[in-house]
Amino acid sequence: MQSSYTFWILNFLMLCLVVRSQLSEDFYSKSCPKLMSIVRKEVKNAIMNEMRMAASLLRLHFHDCFVNGCDASLLLDGSDGEKFAGPNINSARGFEVIDAIKNAVESACSDVVSCADILAIAARDSVLLSGGPSWKVLVGRRDGVMANQTGANLSLPSPFESLDIIIAKFAAVGLNITHVVALSGAHTIGLSRCALFSNRLSNFSGTGAPDSTLDTGLISQLQNACPANGDGNNTVPLDIRSRDLFDNHYFTNLVNGRGILQSDQSLFSSDVAISTTKSIAQLYSNNSAVFFDDFASSMIKMGNISPLTGSNGQIRKNCRIVNSS
Repeated sequence: MQSSYTFWILNFLMLCLVVRSQLSEDFYSKSCPKLMSIVRKEVKNAIMNEMRMAASLLRLHFHDCFVNGCDASLLLDGSDGEKFAGPNINSARGFEVIDAIKNAVESACSDVVSCADILAIAARDSVLLSGGPSWKVLVGRRDGVMANQTGANLSLPSPFESLDIIIAKFAAVGLNITHVVALSGAHTIGLSRCALFSNRLSNFSGTGAPDSTLDTGLISQLQNACPANGDGNNTVPLDIRSRDLFDNHYFTNLVNGRGILQSDQSLFSSDVAISTTKSIAQLYSNNSAVFFDDFASSMIKMGNISPLTGSNGQIRKNCRIVNSS
């Protein structure tokens, strides 16, 4: 009898531990009740200073979660850090804004809130403040103690990759085809360097025809922005129609052959898209409400990629370095 009672107690305690370790909306309701308003204020200030920062903060969360899960490993400094991986150089930015948010949070609630949760909240606020949807951010993540530069080089989707490879990379972290299309819609805000799409422009390298899936009326516009003798660091809006507004025009652009990146246009124009992503992109171009709903649910799903919870990881005092033991 005693053995059965002990077994029941142990199982109950284990269940409580599992439940407690899950992410939740109210994880900081007692330990840092003003967390959401603090982050919102800092994100708003950052966007007011530079509209592009909304896209940058959103990208940080995305690029973090695809490598080691959502553990803020992207924020770690060091030459072997993820921020110096190929897909993140000249792409991942906004680290100083995360520092400012972390400092503000630490002033109110010291050693309580993880950098990983700050990334998730800042991403949501960046979308909302740009005119996009809101969602309840699940929190309770802890921070990783090790970056994975090799993982960043291998796991992050590239603008030069084919759609089937991109779909496979999403599937590797538990995301399906709808997530691929919805999350790609983040490119409704932000900029791209010419180096990431110049291969699609005619005569950029002196030879070759333009990408046949690229709208001819857009080609000359992009060529003017990206001269053949340039260094590839000029930037253009990913959504030329409404560069700073989070809307569904990105998908309208795809339908009209005006996706800037080849990886974006492939969602509608590639052979693989016919049986996978094309119909979803078409739907989103016609119905912004469906896109907003799917984007919000996809962000929640992405934010749940292998989070560290319970006693795993740590709460970094400085998002750039691991706490000293």
